[in-house]
Amino acid sequence: MSTTHKLILHWAAPPPPSATLFPSVGSFFSPATNKPPLFLVRTATNSSDTCLPYPAAEKQIPNSLDLALLTLLQQRKTEEAWLLYNQQSHLPNPTCLSRLVSQLSYQNTAEGLTRAQSVIQRLRHERQLHRLDANSLGLLAVAAVKGGHTLYATSIVKSMLKSGYLPHVKAWSAVISKLAASGDDGPFEAIKLFNSVIKRIRRFADTEVVKDSRPDTGAFNAVLNSCANLGDTKRFHQLFDEMPEFGCEPDALTYNIMIKLCARVGRKDLLVFVLERVIEKGIALCVTTLHSLVAAYVGFGDLETAEEMVQGMREGRKDLCRILRDSCYEDEDRYMDDELNNGSDVFEVLLPNSMDFSSEPPELPTVFAPDSRVYTTLMKGYMKAGRVTDTVRMLEAMRHQKDSSSQPDHVTYTTVISAFVRAGSMDKAREVLAEMARINVPANLVTYNILLNGYCQQLQIDKAEILIREMINEAKIEPDVVSYNTLIDGCILVDDSAGALSYFNEMRKRGIAPTKVSYTTLMKAFASSGQPKLADKVFDEMLIDPRVKVDLIAWNMLVEGYCKLGKVDEAKSVIQRMKENGFYPNVATYGSLANGIALARKPGEALLLWNEIKERCAIVNGGEESSTSSVVPPLKPDEGLLDAVADICVRAAFFKKALEIVACMEENGIHPNKTKYKRIYVEMHSRMFTSKHASKARQDRRSERKRAAEAFKFWLGLPNSYYDSEWRLDPADQDEGDS
Repeated sequence: MSTTHKLILHWAAPPPPSATLFPSVGSFFSPATNKPPLFLVRTATNSSDTCLPYPAAEKQIPNSLDLALLTLLQQRKTEEAWLLYNQQSHLPNPTCLSRLVSQLSYQNTAEGLTRAQSVIQRLRHERQLHRLDANSLGLLAVAAVKGGHTLYATSIVKSMLKSGYLPHVKAWSAVISKLAASGDDGPFEAIKLFNSVIKRIRRFADTEVVKDSRPDTGAFNAVLNSCANLGDTKRFHQLFDEMPEFGCEPDALTYNIMIKLCARVGRKDLLVFVLERVIEKGIALCVTTLHSLVAAYVGFGDLETAEEMVQGMREGRKDLCRILRDSCYEDEDRYMDDELNNGSDVFEVLLPNSMDFSSEPPELPTVFAPDSRVYTTLMKGYMKAGRVTDTVRMLEAMRHQKDSSSQPDHVTYTTVISAFVRAGSMDKAREVLAEMARINVPANLVTYNILLNGYCQQLQIDKAEILIREMINEAKIEPDVVSYNTLIDGCILVDDSAGALSYFNEMRKRGIAPTKVSYTTLMKAFASSGQPKLADKVFDEMLIDPRVKVDLIAWNMLVEGYCKLGKVDEAKSVIQRMKENGFYPNVATYGSLANGIALARKPGEALLLWNEIKERCAIVNGGEESSTSSVVPPLKPDEGLLDAVADICVRAAFFKKALEIVACMEENGIHPNKTKYKRIYVEMHSRMFTSKHASKARQDRRSERKRAAEAFKFWLGLPNSYYDSEWRLDPADQDEGDS
C-alpha cells in the first residue's frame, strides 16, 4: 500500500509587486473547468519509480461559506470571492483555496499577485500549504516571474519538485526563461533547475503520466539560451542532443540562440553555416534569424560584413550565404588551427555542414527585405563605433522607405539619441526627443533613461531632475529602478549623498523594488561621503531583502567605507562577518584594508594581513603548505595590493616581511618599485642602529632586525654589510647613509 505525505513548501518571503503582469497563461489552465487537476507525488513506501494521482481536494464536508465561495469562483467572480475569503475565520477547503490562488494569479495584475501571495503566507503560517494543488502553484510561479519576482517564482518550482509535484512545462520553463536572461548566477540556476525537472521526469517509465511536464522545444530553447549566455558550448551540445529524447525538434529560435553562442565564443566564421543549416533542414526562415546575424556581426565590430548583408537584403538577393562566406574567407585559416579547437570542436557536430567549406552555399527560399530592427541594429553598430554622422544618415534613409515596416520607430530614434549622448551632444539628443513628439513617435522609458544617464555623466543633475519630472508629469511615463539607479549614481558623482538617499526613498514610495545596484550605489554614496555607518545600515537592509542576492562587491564596498576613514577594527569586523556568510576576501578587500592600515598608522595590523595573504597565495612555509589551503580559495595578488603592504612594512622597518613581499611580487611577475623603497629607506631609516651607547641587551635584541635591514639594503643595492662603500641617493637628498 502506498502512502502520501502532506506537502510542505519552503518559501522565500514574497516581495511587494512592482509591475503589471503579462498576458494570460490559459494554454494550460482554464478557470472555468470544474474538475480539479491531478498532480504527481512519489510513493513513500514503494521503491519503484511510480506515481499516484493525488486529488486536488481533501475529502471533507464543505460548509455553507465554502459552497458560496466555490460558487463565486466557478462564476469567475474573483473579486467577490476574495472579499468572502477575507471574511472567513477558518480556512476554506482545498478546492476553494486552489481555485482562489489560481484565479488571482490568472488575473495577471500586481494586485492579484499580492493577494495570491498573502494566501500562501497564511497557509505557510498555519502549516497548511499541502492544501494547494500543482496547478495553482504553477500559475502562481508564472504570475510571479512575469511580475519580475524571479527568485520567488524559482522558490515555488523548487519547493514543488522537493515535495513531489511536477509542475506543468509552461510553468517551469517560464521560470527558466527568466533566469536565463537575468544577470548574476541566473543562467547557472536555470541550467540547475532544468536538470532537476528532467531528473524527476526520467524517473517515470510511463511518459503519459508526465506528458504535461515533459520539456517542449520552448523549454529547451530557454535552457539553451542560458548556455549561450554563459558561452558553455559543451553543455549546449549535450542539451541539443537530448531534444530528440523528448520528441523535440530545433526550430528557428533554436538556431538563433546558436548564433548567439557562436558570437559569445568568438566563432564569427560559423555564423554563415548556422544560416545554411536552417535552410538545409527546411526550417521556416524568418527575418528574425537574419536580424540575429546582423547583430552578431555588429557585435564582432565587423560593420563591413553587416553592411554587405543589409545591402544584399535591400537588393532582394537570395545569395546572402555566398556574401557571408566571401566575408569570412580571411578567418578560415585561423579557425582551422588545432590549437584553437583542441581537437574537440563541438560545432563539428552541431554544424556538420561547416566541415565542407568548398560546398556550394544554398540560397534563401525567399527574399527578405530589411525591416526597422535590421536597420536599427546596424545603426547601433555605427553608434558604438562613434560614427554619429552615419547613424543620422541611416535615420534619414529609413524615413524615405516606402515599406512602413522599414521606417524608423521609437527604437530607431532612441538609437540616434544614444549616439548623441555618447558623443556628449545633449542638446542634439533633446532635439531628437522633441522631433519624436512632433511626428507622434512616442518615446518610451528606455529613451528617457538614456537621456538621464547622459545628463548625470555630464554632472548636470539639475537637468536630469527636470527631465524625470517631465517624463512623469508630461509624458506620463513612470520611472523604473534603472531611472532611479542612474539618478542615485549621478548624485554620487557630484558628492550629494543626501540627494542619493532622497531618490532612493522616492523610488520605494513609488513601489519600485530596489535592486542590488540600488543598494550598492547608495552604499557607495555614504561610503564616499565619510558615512560608513549609514552604508552599514543600507547593507543590513539589503541582507534581509529576499529579492536581492548580496555579493562580494557589496561586502567590499562596506569594507572600503570604513578603511577610507582608517577605521581598521570596524573593517576587520565586516570581513569577519563576510567570512561567516561564506564569502572570502579578494584582492580588492585586502587592498582596501591595507590602505586603511596605512591611514590609521597601525603597522602591526599589516603583519597580520600579510600572513593571511601569504597563506592564501599558497606560499610554502617550512616545506609544508598551510593546513587551511584546501578550504580557503587561493588568491592571486596584484601589484597594487602587494605594493601597499610592502610600503607599510618598509616604513615600519619590518624588513624581513618586506623581503617576503617583494619575493612574492617577483614570483608573480610583478616588478617591485625599488626606487620608491630606496627613497623611503633613506628618508626614514638611513641612521638606524648607529647609536654607540646602546646597552648590550638592547644591541642583542635588535641584532635580528639589523640582519633583516642589511638584507633589505642588499636587495635595494644600497651599501650594506656585504658590500660596504660610500654612496649618495642624489645630490639634493641626504648626504650619507649608514654603512
